[in-house]
This record gives sequence, structure tokens and C-alpha cells, in this order.
Amino acid sequence: MQSPSSSSSSISYDFSFDVFVSFRGADTRSGFTGNLYEALCDKGVRTFIDDKELQRGDEITPSLLKSSENSRIAIVVFSKDYASSSFCLDELVHIINYFKENSRLVLPVFYDVEPSEVRHHNNRYGEALTEFEERFQNNKENMERLQKWKIDLNQASNLSGYHFKYASSFHSYFAFLCILFVFNFN
Repeated sequence: MQSPSSSSSSISYDFSFDVFVSFRGADTRSGFTGNLYEALCDKGVRTFIDDKELQRGDEITPSLLKSSENSRIAIVVFSKDYASSSFCLDELVHIINYFKENSRLVLPVFYDVEPSEVRHHNNRYGEALTEFEERFQNNKENMERLQKWKIDLNQASNLSGYHFKYASSFHSYFAFLCILFVFNFN
């Protein structure tokens, strides 16, 4: 992924959102991701997060995909159970491919998970993908979907991002680091 042009010192308003945050709700919504969202919004960064920006009655998948396309930067928060959600993995595939085609920035955040676990499909990532493989065995379309997940997990984990090793009271500090990174691309 290429970084967006930085010809201006202010955030571009050609997009509906400056930042789209992809995350596994059960893992980080009440902690890191919630703090990240609040910190970005407090700094005036227009941020999309699924429980804050979706309109009641909207179909979740089309609305999320459209919102990701209308965002300047995607932050993907990889957490322990991210790969156990087919929804998250489908969203990741869309983000990686759309953002790559459109030269937009994808910023991976490895929250309490090693980048190598995501890259090499180890530990919980490997277990989750193995479970999907067992469920998908007799369905060619889903097996192709699984292969895309594996490829894009690998691609995303090879991007430069942030690694946060321990779930602790430092959520706010780490969210602040992400904000600094976002503002470096203005």
C-alpha cells in the first residue's frame, strides 16, 4: 500500500471518513478500540466505527464496505479472536484489495497478538482457519474464500504498523500513538 499524497497539512475532505477502524468487537470494543475511537474523534479525525456510524436498519455488510471505501485510511486491529470471525476476514479482504487498488493506507495494529501469528497463521489464527477449513471442505466457493483470507492476513501482517503486546491500562497511550501516525499522513 502506498501512503497518500501529503501535499496539504490538513486532513482531506474528499472522503466521508478520515479513518475506518476494522476490529473484532468482542475483543477490543470496550477497551483499545473504544479508546482509539474517542481519541481520534477528540482530535477532529472523522472516524468510522461500526457501532457508532451505522444507521439503524442499514444492512451491515454493504454499509461497512461502502464506509471503508469512503475512508482515507483503514486501521485494522488484529486481536486474538479476529480470525474466528468470517465477517472480519471478509472485511479484511475487501479493505486490502480496495485500498491497494486505490493507493490508500492500511495501518495494521497487532493488539495482544504477535504479527507472526497473523502472518503464519499460528496459535488462535491457525486454529480459527483450521476450523473454517473443516467446515468449508465440501464447498469450493468457501474454500476459495478461505484462501483469500490466508493471503490477505499475510499481506496485512507484512505492512508497517503498530504492535501492542499487553492488554493493560496503556490503551489511551497506544491510541495516542496511532493518532500521531494518522496525523503524519495529512
